[in-house]
Amino acid sequence: MDIARPDLAKKKRRKMTLYVGIGVAAMVIATIAISSLKPAAPAIDRNLVWVDTVKRGPMVRQVRGIGSLVPENIRIVTSRSAGRVDRIVLRAGAPVTPDSIIVELANPDVIQAAEAADSQLQAAEAEFTNLNVRLGSDLLAMESELARAKSEYETSKLQAEVTEELFKDGLVSGLERRRTQVAAEDSATRHEIAKKRYAFTQESMQLQLAVKQAEVNRQRAQTQLRREECDALKVRAGLTGVLQTMALEVGEQIANGGVLARVADPTSLKAQVRIAETQAKDIVPGQLASIDTRNGIVEGRVARIDPSVQNGTVTVDVALTGTLPKGARPDLSIDGTIELERLPDVIFVGRPAFGQEHSTVGVFKLESDGDIAHRSPVKFGRASVNTIEVLDGLQPGDRVILSDMSQHDSTDRVRLN
Repeated sequence: MDIARPDLAKKKRRKMTLYVGIGVAAMVIATIAISSLKPAAPAIDRNLVWVDTVKRGPMVRQVRGIGSLVPENIRIVTSRSAGRVDRIVLRAGAPVTPDSIIVELANPDVIQAAEAADSQLQAAEAEFTNLNVRLGSDLLAMESELARAKSEYETSKLQAEVTEELFKDGLVSGLERRRTQVAAEDSATRHEIAKKRYAFTQESMQLQLAVKQAEVNRQRAQTQLRREECDALKVRAGLTGVLQTMALEVGEQIANGGVLARVADPTSLKAQVRIAETQAKDIVPGQLASIDTRNGIVEGRVARIDPSVQNGTVTVDVALTGTLPKGARPDLSIDGTIELERLPDVIFVGRPAFGQEHSTVGVFKLESDGDIAHRSPVKFGRASVNTIEVLDGLQPGDRVILSDMSQHDSTDRVRLN
């Protein structure tokens, strides 16, 4: 028969309670441990990100922009008078000198005006010559009259002196003495009048000739102008260089002052670089610059900064001090880099895709093993084209991810595979 064992049942219940307690405790511990675990870091291909090392040392601040080569000497060739294109001598791309004829215009009115001005000038010169001869003849007549009056005066004076001596000796009467004195005084008066008339005639002659000469000079200048207008129908380059543009056709009618062509000197070029307005605030004349023509790099200096902003950029003129490479020509596209300043001893790193000057951003910094990167706040300072100054948050030797990590804004760490 079965014997009741209450002590065994009690031991069994106690063991069951112990097992249940241990299981519950294990579940609680496991739950706490799992809840305290960080979520798995998203994996990133190491070859798809740009990793750079923070350095300490000298840093060169630069700004960069695109632009083109522009001739320093440009001449816009215009027509001095209206006309019709009669002959095209040179086309765009041809080398020219100041006297090179590039196009010939036809205008009968200009030619006729030049011929009429020539005739008027000849007539004015003939009138001047005729007046000069006539006035010269009048002057000779006055000179002859003056000589005669002078001779009469000298004779009368001499007669009066002789009569005075004879009167003293009692050989002539007082009446005769008085008569010779009056005759001498009359001759002296006529002589003075003759001298004044001669001087007046000379002055009048000079004035009349000056008036006529001014008329001749005016007509000569008018004729010269008409001749230049006629000669300008043969349009010349006016500058040593290359004929850049000329879009004309034979028979085309050109208005007075119309643009015919553009001539530029290809041996004297400057670079015009367009810099973003946010980066142009520290540019000043005299700063060093390098111009990449894609066929060589030319050194230069900032010569002028445009005071206006166009389409978000500032135009900077760079005077080239180096030798231009082969193939350099006006309107050639270039890349320009301007050196702002040299910082002798700073902490810097490669410029991240999202880093701006004087800003604080989160940057993924790699741990010592190089597999895990944590987001850390970094304060940036002055920036250059490819580098940026680090003010706080990083130390020399730290490695950071510089690529755009905006797709991982929701996490503070990533894993590099």
